[in-house]
Amino acid sequence: MEEELKCPVCGSLFREPIILPCSHNVCLPCARTIAVQTPEREQPEAECAAGGGSGGGGGEHADKLSLHSESDSGYGSYTPSLKSPNGVRVLPLGPAPAGSSSAALPRGAGPSSSLTCPQCHRSASLDPRGLRGFPRNRLLEAIVQRYQQGRAAAKCQLCDRSPPEAAAVACEQCEVLYCAACQLKCHPTRGPFAKHRLLPPPSLPGGPGKAAGGARKLPTCADHELENYSMYCVSCATPVCYQCLEEGKHGQHEVKALGAMWKQHKVVWDQINHCTLKLRQSTGLMEYCLEVIKENDPSGFLQISDALIKRVQVSQEQWVKGALEPKVSAEFDLTLDSEPLLQSIHQLDFIQMKFPITVPPVPLLQLEKCCTRNNSVTLAWRMPPFTHNPVEGYILELDDGDGGQFREVYVGKETLCTIDGLHFNSTYNARVKAFNSSGVGPYSKTVVLQTSDVAWFTFDPSSAHRDIVLSNDNQTATCSSYDDRVVLGTAAFSKGVHYWELHVDRYDNHPDPAFGIARINVVKDMMLGKDDKAWAMTEGGVSKGATVGVLLDLNKHSLTFYINGQQQGPSAFENVEGVFMPALSLNRNVQVTLHTGLEVPQSVRQPKLPSN
Repeated sequence: MEEELKCPVCGSLFREPIILPCSHNVCLPCARTIAVQTPEREQPEAECAAGGGSGGGGGEHADKLSLHSESDSGYGSYTPSLKSPNGVRVLPLGPAPAGSSSAALPRGAGPSSSLTCPQCHRSASLDPRGLRGFPRNRLLEAIVQRYQQGRAAAKCQLCDRSPPEAAAVACEQCEVLYCAACQLKCHPTRGPFAKHRLLPPPSLPGGPGKAAGGARKLPTCADHELENYSMYCVSCATPVCYQCLEEGKHGQHEVKALGAMWKQHKVVWDQINHCTLKLRQSTGLMEYCLEVIKENDPSGFLQISDALIKRVQVSQEQWVKGALEPKVSAEFDLTLDSEPLLQSIHQLDFIQMKFPITVPPVPLLQLEKCCTRNNSVTLAWRMPPFTHNPVEGYILELDDGDGGQFREVYVGKETLCTIDGLHFNSTYNARVKAFNSSGVGPYSKTVVLQTSDVAWFTFDPSSAHRDIVLSNDNQTATCSSYDDRVVLGTAAFSKGVHYWELHVDRYDNHPDPAFGIARINVVKDMMLGKDDKAWAMTEGGVSKGATVGVLLDLNKHSLTFYINGQQQGPSAFENVEGVFMPALSLNRNVQVTLHTGLEVPQSVRQPKLPSN
């Protein structure tokens, strides 16, 4: 867990940790060293103009340019790209010189200060309180204090007494810690232990792996103490020195340079260390979560709970999706001795046996590999062992998620298939069958899969106008132009009820932002809703710090807007039908952050029927 308790700037345990707006933590002293100075923002003289809802027709006909038709699924997804943060100039925030004022600069009077997160590189502006304006992470501070109190010096591993004595040495070969008494009794420096290397324990200066002088001493040959190892005998699988080769003991053996063999075998260790590091990080995160749950500070817990839940989800996805890929190096050369195998093959006596070709048997679904993610499902299957009948391909069938008829979604030779673009919050039934030249075999058992009840998506950089500027993993959008530009989301909907929110981070002068939905072929160089491909709300009481909610109810074919949790009148648009994507238009005076995966407002949920 120690890595979870270290500051990403100084690498030491957190001291007076503060919580940044991105939910990451940093030491208060370290925050003073990474604060930055940003130039004064431009202030156009145009006044803010208020607008109303606008929209376009054309919802009654199908969108021919959509990636998915309404009858197929109604959902399309895109892979967003990441953008690097802009460079900034470091501004030390030390104590103010004598006679200077610590009051905040008035608007437009000079540069402002901000802080860039060292982990996600998201920038946050400092208010007049400076760094003290960020909340202290009291819960993390308490865990660090408890962790420091729990650490103790290394103890002897062979002591009979309780508690055991402090360790005095550590044997590099045995990997055991000894106190002075146990070392004399159990590990004398004679006999078979004479060549073992005793080092200070890990808790003392110059721990294992360090000689008394601080640097590692080169190992010497066991047979020639004045010679260092320089070669590696492949036949004996042991390091040797130059004198070993001269005396003839290894003279006829195959030898290689010690450094080359070390690099060759270190490829395996790199893979082991890589996997060990990932496992250690996940274990540390788990232990940290357990310590957080033990705390009794509700406000402190709620400060970090959302960010912690997201970290756990990301960590779980890394393991599920197989993020630990093997490390391959050209230096790692394997030689296969195939001679015994060839001899066995030559001794085989084949007898031709003829089996009648019939239809393939029932495929077996591999339930441990079948899963769902967002609105996609993955299915895997295999044929039973000892199957004599050939298989030319498979037919995968899926129903419509509403108890309807099955339809073919895949025909081919693969035994693993992912179906994208399904409806959210729907239950699908799937089955598979095999075929060959004799016909089609029987169906497998039916597997039931449930898609996610809410949609997670970001802004789509691939379809956005070129003036749109995205950051924060494509969740925050602004613009480099004074003209209105359109950006869409990476999700598309044609069924169900969906709700997302947009937080207005910046709102300067004449912004005219518009929030709503659009078809994929909407015009992107003018305000949203000015053509017949979009339905939007423009401003309508929106200001800096406001949260705009968009409710798309495709069951009732309506579009409704919320501001700071309050519904803005009845439905803004009715008879909304087709395939739609979340949409936003803004100019350089506005910055908006997208929040998805939200449940629909309480007033919209269907009431439950009373039980008998």
